[in-house]
Amino acid sequence: MKELVRPSRLAAGARVAVVAPSGPVAEERLQAGLDLLRGWDLDPVVAPHVLDRHARLPHLAGTDADRAADLQRAWCDPGVDAVLCARGGYGAQRVVDLLDWDAMRAAGPKVFVGFSDSTTLHEAFAVRLGLVTLYGPVAAGIDFIKNARAQEHLKATLFAPETVRTLASTGTAIAPGRARGVTLGGCLALLATGYGTPHTRSGARGGLLLIEDVGERPYSVDRALTQLLRTGWLDGVAGVALGSWDRCGPYEDLRPVLADRLGGLGVPVVEELGFGHCEGAVTVPFGVCAALDADEGTLTLDAPALR
Repeated sequence: MKELVRPSRLAAGARVAVVAPSGPVAEERLQAGLDLLRGWDLDPVVAPHVLDRHARLPHLAGTDADRAADLQRAWCDPGVDAVLCARGGYGAQRVVDLLDWDAMRAAGPKVFVGFSDSTTLHEAFAVRLGLVTLYGPVAAGIDFIKNARAQEHLKATLFAPETVRTLASTGTAIAPGRARGVTLGGCLALLATGYGTPHTRSGARGGLLLIEDVGERPYSVDRALTQLLRTGWLDGVAGVALGSWDRCGPYEDLRPVLADRLGGLGVPVVEELGFGHCEGAVTVPFGVCAALDADEGTLTLDAPALR
């Protein structure tokens, strides 16, 4: 697995576009997120359909075509330095095949931020654009609006990424050891359901896999991991770092599942690295070389996430 191209860091005055490729967005939360971005001396612009609601499918922020057009227009706008997702939910899988990846590649590298359902887009940006992306808080997310740690870690990653090159776990090693590789991952359910589809990698060989999820019972986590094991997607993975598992059942019931399914890989596995659907979630980059030390509970990037 090769290291991907790192976009340039942001500076004061940078224009950031906010898009909604997935679920519907609460206007009051969006405004609060925009105010935070303005407080960072950024210039946020809202894509035309961010506050739309699909007429027949209320779990979607407008039609597939409109959501895709917003994302593509923002990415291809030469005046936009970064594209931030407004929220997760569901819908990115319905958008990813509608994008003109040739046009987006021609637009050149820029920063992309999102998490959860945006896992589908992180994979596509890696496969089609060869680009480092940031798995971090969404602009209208409650954690971004309310939690200083989430805010400050994302801000540091965007403006001074050299200051946040090491992430520390609050848990213990599920499987000990050290490993090196290129980071990839996201929401486990999206990785499992994305297997075999266009714009998705065929496997994690040589990578450091960072996974988390929300609202999945232990047996559902077992099912997703077993799917990735049976397909061979996890063959050759260098190491695994686990984030949050909010509403995935009591952790004492989930941890044995993680140990059972991942412990047999023969690679380091570290838990509770603090990214994903948790309070004060940190931002993690995908597509960069890093070192995982499960014994110390650290993930250290070889270089800053952004240039």
